Amino acid sequence: MDDFPSLPQVSCHITYTDLDVHKILEKGFDRSPMFTGLISGVGPRYCPSIEDKVVRFSDKEKHQLFLEPEGFNSDQIYLNGFATSLPEEIQIEALHSIKGLEEVEVVRPGYAVEYDFFPPHQVDSTLETKLVKGLYFAGQVNGTSGYEEAAAQGLIAGINAALKIRGRKEFVLKRSEAYIGVLIDDLVTKSTDEPYRMFTSRAEHRLLLRQDNADRRLMKYGGEFGLVESKYVDDIESRERKIFAGSNACREIKFKSKQINDFLESKGSSPIDSSETIANLCRRPELSLFDLLTYDGLANSDEIKTLLEDEVALQQVEIDLKYEGYLKRQEEMIAKLERYEDNKIPLTLNYSKIKALSAESREKLQKYKPRSIGQASRISGDTPSDISVLLVYLKR
Repeated sequence: MDDFPSLPQVSCHITYTDLDVHKILEKGFDRSPMFTGLISGVGPRYCPSIEDKVVRFSDKEKHQLFLEPEGFNSDQIYLNGFATSLPEEIQIEALHSIKGLEEVEVVRPGYAVEYDFFPPHQVDSTLETKLVKGLYFAGQVNGTSGYEEAAAQGLIAGINAALKIRGRKEFVLKRSEAYIGVLIDDLVTKSTDEPYRMFTSRAEHRLLLRQDNADRRLMKYGGEFGLVESKYVDDIESRERKIFAGSNACREIKFKSKQINDFLESKGSSPIDSSETIANLCRRPELSLFDLLTYDGLANSDEIKTLLEDEVALQQVEIDLKYEGYLKRQEEMIAKLERYEDNKIPLTLNYSKIKALSAESREKLQKYKPRSIGQASRISGDTPSDISVLLVYLKR
């Protein structure tokens, strides 16, 4: 809501491991807790240790490392990408073999941490535990990995704890409303067998869940719970009325060919033979809604004038118009997904041959061998995109 000052920027740098570094690291594998079995938990798939990278991606000759300053006034560097639990002397020997780090001094070596968690199917969509009423779980305790994931759960758990104390109706975000809704629904309906991260590909409504319309989707709840000042809620409601009126006007107002063809040709756009609405013309990638609405004063209704006074509302109308076809297509795909429960999959299907699937999806599907598309869609790690690929493959 506020105009925050930009933080001063500090440069990070990049270097790489090489095969010599990998050989040094391998000398300590027999003393790594993750390889000896001392640590048995499944680590986060998306930020593996350096020894894990060397083993799992043995075909790679190098791995990228980021040198990140610890602070504005610090001479310490955090080596992102070199997470490790190898013996200290192995770590130091390997670091000294990395380009740019030949004379590096180690302030503290890498070390391993093993987390425990409660299977998240034990919590409700409000994040209240099913066995102990009034007890809410949020964050890594539910099997997630990442700061944003933890913050999102903490927010929902806190809201619902407060609502319960006040005897008010519980609060649950839908999958179609927010990534928070996707995150929590995934956890409570699918559980997780590895640290869960939130990705856009996990959401079947991701064209709706954009950062530019977050206020339109969610600020009403902030106002309802007293987390957002009423003036901001009033502003968003006023903007929503402008967007609605402006969108309708763009679908109704038409340009005649003799009015607009010169303009279209000046923009490298093909001319029209008959009348065309602003909405249809706006869908052309080379045309902006602002240019169309301000061309020679032709679109001069009150709704359009009001829309032009609000740059953010104008942007929202343009996005809604340009992507309208994609949004409708996505809604149809969602409707199909609900009917996939009866769509059977042969148990003999070899998923490793379906190269269009993500590597993670091939691995999970081959392991679980789901009996239906519906069951496959609920396997952790299988994205809506992967399910679409699987459907096309089965249809062929």
